[in-house]
Amino acid sequence: MGCNVSDTFRNELMPAVDVAVIGSGIAGLFLAHRCVQKGLNVALITKKNISTSNTNWAQGGIAGVLDTEDKDAIEAHVKDTLSSGAGLCEEKVVRSVVLEASDRIRDLINHGVRFDKNNEGEFDKVREGGHSYQRILHSKDATGEEIERALAKSTSGEIDERFTILENWMAIDLIQKEHGSPGKGIVGVWCLAPSGTVHTLPAKTIVLATGGVGYLHRSTTNSSIATGDGVGMALRAGADIKDIEFIQFHPTSLAIDSTRPFLITEAMRGYGAILMTEHDIKNWKDSGDNHPENYSFMKKYTHMGSLGTRDIVARAIDSELKKNGDKHVFLVTEHLDRNELIEKFPNINQKLFSHGIKIGIDSIPVIPAAHYMVGGVTVDHYGHALASEEEMPGLYAIGEVARTGLHGANRLASNSLLEAVVYSDRAAADIIQKSQLNQLQQLSEDIPLWRAENLVTLIEHSPLRADLEALRTTMTMDVGIVKSNARLRRADRMIKHLENEVSYIWESCKPTQDLVELRNLIQVAKLVVKASLERKENIGLHYNQDLE
Repeated sequence: MGCNVSDTFRNELMPAVDVAVIGSGIAGLFLAHRCVQKGLNVALITKKNISTSNTNWAQGGIAGVLDTEDKDAIEAHVKDTLSSGAGLCEEKVVRSVVLEASDRIRDLINHGVRFDKNNEGEFDKVREGGHSYQRILHSKDATGEEIERALAKSTSGEIDERFTILENWMAIDLIQKEHGSPGKGIVGVWCLAPSGTVHTLPAKTIVLATGGVGYLHRSTTNSSIATGDGVGMALRAGADIKDIEFIQFHPTSLAIDSTRPFLITEAMRGYGAILMTEHDIKNWKDSGDNHPENYSFMKKYTHMGSLGTRDIVARAIDSELKKNGDKHVFLVTEHLDRNELIEKFPNINQKLFSHGIKIGIDSIPVIPAAHYMVGGVTVDHYGHALASEEEMPGLYAIGEVARTGLHGANRLASNSLLEAVVYSDRAAADIIQKSQLNQLQQLSEDIPLWRAENLVTLIEHSPLRADLEALRTTMTMDVGIVKSNARLRRADRMIKHLENEVSYIWESCKPTQDLVELRNLIQVAKLVVKASLERKENIGLHYNQDLE
């Protein structure tokens, strides 16, 4: 196994806080800032540094109607969201989020977020897949990075005795008020410090803002920190997990060998880029036509062509690749103004150029990559986590980790940043109100420390790395864009085997970040497979060829 008997296991109790936020993306930072401003003691736990999140890598933008008097625009955003969600969205949730968009986007602007403007000084709105209008605000092709910059800068101004940022700390598990009784509430979190010490952090409120689970697949636009930690912790504490079978694949990641697929923002298709196979491109160029969209394979799959919703576009690409035996399709920009492309998409241009691809001249090879976890921890209007449909005292979930009912079976492009900021605001307001009314949980002095008996030190991590690769291969091959019952059952057997192996290590060794992450990934993968087998209709992002 590669384990040594440990010295005395260090296990320390930290001072209690009002709010412990786990995650430092847009959701976690927005809520932390709100709570600190109102005088609450906040600890923000992030397992890398504060800027390492999926928010920071988001190229697209934030969807929203700024003019709340424009009823037609509001209805159009609602309709597009419901249509993309394939009938599984909760319309009440959709309407409430769309109506709050204007206020929350202005909050971001007040935090210092700089969205692009046109020559007339108005916001330069773009269109992405599934949208019927241009309603997406952006900051070139690095909107997430700009939001993260502004919120981190704004939050850093609040650092004092009330606010602690724990970078490179790993949340291990939630502490239940009564073990095995989720309805009794969550009273803290066990955390792994960089030193290897496990700390017990008592907290009146815990907020999961841990992002998604893209690292389950070998090809993902997510960072390596997207390991489903929030879902894993919430599951073990008894929270409801719903719609986890809906994993969204972004249709256009750069098909170049690299350590991580590079996302080509949907806004480029909104600007006019067209998806085509090599055969399509030849036919188009032979024709002399100035309109490549007339020759795109996407016309066979949806009347929206290359601007179809992500579920349809990703499956269409997958189908074409399997049919033709190609390794990728192409995003064609040759018919567009090269200078405008470079101005609007500077980061993409730089990345492409580094691989010898000239935007506006060369066709861009692209393939789908795992991108977004649509389901997650079930929450109510205020972001309260639910167990058996009842509120779990002291636990909230916001951002990608949460299942709010907004996305249904397929998230509409650029609705995720909007959802994150809306639910962060609601959760923060609820926590602040409870604090002012002295309704936050009262913590006892007997909060349990992390288990420390007879644990050994894990000194050989190669078996964990092998298990991780086996898991990611299984999910990629058997639980991808198109599923089948036989492959799902095969994945279930493989995952159960890996679960047994990792459980043995978990019970006997001191925790490490690799071990904690793999445990979470396995448990979430098991949920995804189970939910996929139980879903008896093809809808949205779930497509089982045996249900055709």
